[in-house]
Amino acid sequence: MKPFFESIFNFEKEVSNMAIIALDGAKDLGDKVDYYLTNWYNAEVKKSGKKIPEKKTFLLKNVCPRFTTGDGKGMINDTVRGKDLFILVDVGNYSLTYNMFGVDNRMSPDDHYADLKRIISAAGGKAKSMTVVMPSLYGGRQHRRNARESLDCSQMLHELETMGVTDVITFDAHDPRVQNAVPLMGFDNFMPTYQILKALLKAFPDVNINKDGFMIVSPDEGAMGRNVYYASVLGTDLGMFYKRRDYSTIVNGRNPIVAHEYIGNDVKGKDIFVADDIIATGDSMLKLCTELKEQGCGKIFLTATYALFTEGVAKFEKAYQDGLFTAVLSTNLTYTPQEVKDKEWFVQADMSKYMAYIISAVDQNKSLSTLLDPHDKINELIEKFNASKPQQLTFDIDEE
Repeated sequence: MKPFFESIFNFEKEVSNMAIIALDGAKDLGDKVDYYLTNWYNAEVKKSGKKIPEKKTFLLKNVCPRFTTGDGKGMINDTVRGKDLFILVDVGNYSLTYNMFGVDNRMSPDDHYADLKRIISAAGGKAKSMTVVMPSLYGGRQHRRNARESLDCSQMLHELETMGVTDVITFDAHDPRVQNAVPLMGFDNFMPTYQILKALLKAFPDVNINKDGFMIVSPDEGAMGRNVYYASVLGTDLGMFYKRRDYSTIVNGRNPIVAHEYIGNDVKGKDIFVADDIIATGDSMLKLCTELKEQGCGKIFLTATYALFTEGVAKFEKAYQDGLFTAVLSTNLTYTPQEVKDKEWFVQADMSKYMAYIISAVDQNKSLSTLLDPHDKINELIEKFNASKPQQLTFDIDEE
């Protein structure tokens, strides 16, 4: 399978100016991205035959310590002067803590965002360019205003633009139209479609992706866009659940669902693929599974770019034991507890190689078209997968 780019680095440009800062919440993902970039870079150095020093890492050392009062500061321990700086932050990593007046506090999205601004401030305007890689957008679910409400995501983008950030890279934004808040700043929204499908085919090599035995179902009208894409690229039928909410009431920050009805073709005997951006409590997803099973469907694969499980996994474990779904597929774009990773029904798609491609392309001013829409890559993936079945060949899902 062909890679996204024939040549990862082009030495007609001084690519050594690239540098990556991974904040504490994104250290693991940053290390994986750096692994690919350094290997690609050093391979191209050897291939070029030029006297260019190899790279040990693109990562810059940084820290955001806090005083016992809770006040923090950002420190970069390497030079950023003249660098094309990529700052990687995971605002959803709630596993980190800091001490304040002798009490350990979990870091919230607000804390992570504050640390991001501290690191940008520490750079002091010396970087040649600054790109923020924020897979899960801070305030992404508070992107519009109804009556007297804040516009957190819009405000965040305005602040970053004012601080000198030239581009924002994100994944599966809750509403990508929020980029209209900063029309003169770069904003790229990538989807994990290809990586999710790779993970599905690797974990379930017996799945039959065809119109007769496979179907896409959108959990609500808001997720129709991504599910329409899956249905069109896979050539399968599409159904949808309609959620009617009580907008006069707010429970745990959201409007409760009063009706949940299926609209679409018969699902009897078909395997179902459901795609959404976020699994928070998961209540609506599990209700969807119950209703589809009552209609006689086969396996149910639940996918979400961010499987957060904000109320834990106990209800999902019970639903799995009851046979309501086959698997939950998600990404490593935000923190996932080890408890979740250890579940036999949880499948994680690694996004680090894809992110490395993106950073390399942005750094070299290459077109992002094939990365934004991997339609051809998906077709190639499905064709290769289907071709391997009659001969019972081993399908090398990891090959690019």
